[in-house]
Amino acid sequence: SCEFDVEPLRPTYRLLMGIPGKSNAFEISRRLGLDESIIDDAKSRMDKQSADFENVLALLQKERQIMEKEQQEAVKLRRQAEEELKKAEEYRKRMESEKEKAGVAAKREAERLLREARRTSEEVFEELNEMRKNAARAENIQQLNEARVELIKKLNNAQAELVAGAEEEELPPPPSSRPVKAGDTVEIIKIGKKAEVIAVSSDRVLTLQAGIMRITAKEEEVRLLEGVKSDTQKYIEKSEAKLRNLTVKPEIDLRGMMAEEAVAVMENYLDSARRANLNSVRVIHGKGTGVLRKAVQNSLKRNPFVKSFRLGRYGEGETGVTVVEFNN
Repeated sequence: SCEFDVEPLRPTYRLLMGIPGKSNAFEISRRLGLDESIIDDAKSRMDKQSADFENVLALLQKERQIMEKEQQEAVKLRRQAEEELKKAEEYRKRMESEKEKAGVAAKREAERLLREARRTSEEVFEELNEMRKNAARAENIQQLNEARVELIKKLNNAQAELVAGAEEEELPPPPSSRPVKAGDTVEIIKIGKKAEVIAVSSDRVLTLQAGIMRITAKEEEVRLLEGVKSDTQKYIEKSEAKLRNLTVKPEIDLRGMMAEEAVAVMENYLDSARRANLNSVRVIHGKGTGVLRKAVQNSLKRNPFVKSFRLGRYGEGETGVTVVEFNN
C-alpha cells in the first residue's frame, strides 16, 4: 500500500510492503469540514468486521510509526557514539604522540644541561685551584677579591647561557612544604644542584648562591631542602677561616660587580678588616648610576660593627668612594 498523511491531506509516496491499505475517508471528511453527525451516521452503517479491521490497521500504522521513529533515533545515537569514539581515539593518539615527543626532547635537554654543567664545573675547579695557589702566596685580600670578581663574572655568563637554553615548558615541580625565604637551602630542579637562598624579591624571584655561582630563579624552579646545610655556607665558612689569616688592605674595589655580589664580597671584606683591627676602610663602588653605591650604603646601615660612613671628599674619590669607620 501507499502511505497517506492525513494532516496535510496528501500521500507521502512511501511504499509499505506487506501492509494493506487503510481507508482514510472519515479522517479526510472531518478535515474537509463535513458535519460530524454525517460522519457518525456513515460509521454506524459499517459492519462490525470492517470497523474492527479499520481499527487494527490504524493501530498497526501507529505502532509502525513509533518503531520507525525509535529506529531513527537509535541510528542517530549510534552515529553520535561512533563519532565520539573516533574523536576520543584521535585525542588519545595525539596525546601519546605529544608525550613521546616531550619525553625525547626532555631527555635531550637534560643531557645537554648535564654536559654544560660538567664543562662549567671543570672550568670552576681549574679557576679554584689557581686561586688557592695565588692565595697561598698572597700578601693581602685584594688579590683574592679581584680573582673572585673575574670568576663570578665568568660563572654568571655560563649560567645565563645555561638557563637561557633550559626555559622550555615542562611539568611543574611538586610544591615546597612552605614558602622559600632567605637563608634556606634549595635544589635547582633543572640541574640538580644545591643552592642557598640569598634574597627573595617581592615577585618571588630568588637569588641563589650555588657554590660560587650566583644565579636567579623562580620559586617553582627550585625544591626546598629542610635541615640541609648548603655547599655555599660550607664554602664561605672555610674561606672566612683562610681570609682571616691574610693581610687586609685599607680599601676594596667593587666596580664591575652586580649589586648583590658586591654586597656579599664587601661584607666578607669588612669582617676581615675589623678582625685585622683596621679603624676605617675605603669601599670603591664607582659613580655610575648610583645603584651599586646605594646597595653598599644600605648594607652598611645594617652592619652593627660600622660606626659611621660617608662619601669620599675631594682627593678621596668623591661620590665614587664610601669611607667606613668601625666601632672601637
